[in-house]
Amino acid sequence: MPNASEIEFKPAFVERYSKLTDFEAFKTCSLSFPRRSIRINTLKKTVTEVKKRLEGQGWKLDQIPWCLEGFWVEHEKGRRDIGNTPEHMLGYYYVQEAVSMIPPLALDPQPGEIILDMCASPGSKSSQIAQMMKNEGILIANDYQGIRLAPLGINLQRMGITNSIITLMEGRYFEKSGIQFDRILVDAPCSGTGTIRKSIKTLRIWNPNAIKRLAGTQRQLIKVAYDILTPGGTMVYSTCSCEPEENEGIIDHLLNERQGAELVPFALPLKRSDPITVFGKFTYSDEVRKTLRLWPQDNNTEGFFVAKIRKSNDL
Repeated sequence: MPNASEIEFKPAFVERYSKLTDFEAFKTCSLSFPRRSIRINTLKKTVTEVKKRLEGQGWKLDQIPWCLEGFWVEHEKGRRDIGNTPEHMLGYYYVQEAVSMIPPLALDPQPGEIILDMCASPGSKSSQIAQMMKNEGILIANDYQGIRLAPLGINLQRMGITNSIITLMEGRYFEKSGIQFDRILVDAPCSGTGTIRKSIKTLRIWNPNAIKRLAGTQRQLIKVAYDILTPGGTMVYSTCSCEPEENEGIIDHLLNERQGAELVPFALPLKRSDPITVFGKFTYSDEVRKTLRLWPQDNNTEGFFVAKIRKSNDL
């Protein structure tokens, strides 16, 4: 992480985020090193077995409150290379940001279901979904760029996932497939403003026009995902962005465009911030209060947004 005094925030960014949150707290957290975290893969080993192996190598594991298989990790000698162990190579755990574990938990996949991860690479959430499915049922792990399929395939293989089909297409084309899914995860491409602490370049490339373009793609993806859900099915929409236009604004758009879309609140043991209901000239539905908005400073994690949506049985 560069020296904080050397990092510049664009004036427009400071102005926007000062209206959305405690900017100094956001800045301080965003310019600090993120805590390393892992999710133990119970398809291969039990939590107890993996903890014992890692602790024997000097790693300390602290439970992540919202995920039974999730742990923050640090080494007694200051090592940060938790991805450089035999256990990682064998697929006994996945190095995964703590809040990245939330969307699959909200989705609540069940063994035997047909599930789509629309934007799956590099595979952290897909492998978690398959783990929760106990490798039973069908998981379609999709991405839209061929270059992104390599890490996806490698990670699913490493984690011992056997119920997945990897596909290459733009998410919007799934409406032509004729397939209906029990559950769908849309971890949408986004501006990534919740990930500054691990990707400082996000500050340099940030601009409002890019956010508007991304929001257009996100609106399209969430509507397609809703349309291909089975009646009574569940969808989770998530981003690692803190921008209202990419989060509450997308949910508000879906509620306006699709009858029968219902926001489902879900409880997790973490600190959460109030969702944004008014932003600039936009006023969003009060239903967005049922979504989960996390600023980096809330739980010393990345910033994240998660919404759980159910499709009416009457459609």
